[in-house]
Amino acid sequence: MLIEPSAALGVTVVALGMVLTPGPNMIYLVSRSITQGRRAGLISLGGVALGFVAYLLAANLGLSVLFLAVPELYVAVKLAGAGYLAYLAWSALRPGGVSVFTPREVPPDSPRRLFTMGLMTNLLNPKIAIMYVSLIPQFVDLDRGHVLTQGLLLGACQIAVSVTVNLAIVLAAGTIATFLSRRPSWLKFQRYAMGTVLGALAITLAVDTSGPSATS
Repeated sequence: MLIEPSAALGVTVVALGMVLTPGPNMIYLVSRSITQGRRAGLISLGGVALGFVAYLLAANLGLSVLFLAVPELYVAVKLAGAGYLAYLAWSALRPGGVSVFTPREVPPDSPRRLFTMGLMTNLLNPKIAIMYVSLIPQFVDLDRGHVLTQGLLLGACQIAVSVTVNLAIVLAAGTIATFLSRRPSWLKFQRYAMGTVLGALAITLAVDTSGPSATS
């Protein structure tokens, strides 16, 4: 086997932990699914999935090498990501903020815009950038050779986990929103919990001093 089962399991656990942490992808997919229906959520998910593939190819074909050569760029990406997460946290925690599961009236987007926004939301998602540049390469075994193939296979594991979980979120978003709308206190708790998690992730990302991995 080109990759150890333990490596595939490790990537799966990391991917599961990150996809279940509220972030830009979850917020966008839930909001579109609630306001425009499951079909809109599925189209948006298609864009998100393409974003994963783009990161997978970029990371394995030299993005991490670029970050190693220009560490200041890596730091800039991390700080920009931390700032974006902090903004999302403030949006949830500020007075008058609303939960991502709160139904609201927004103009419907065309399928092309839904797909494009899903793609851009993922490409600008700092969690995904950090995952492909710093986390997944840790599971590549240089002694096995075929480093590029290992990276692609491990990335495929991450994509499978993330798309499956996000698909479940898209399909269940409307049901969850209806459930929470009947329980205002739960809706408020969900908003504060999401904001707290996003804020903690922003701080963790901002103070992290580790550099990009050289294993990819």
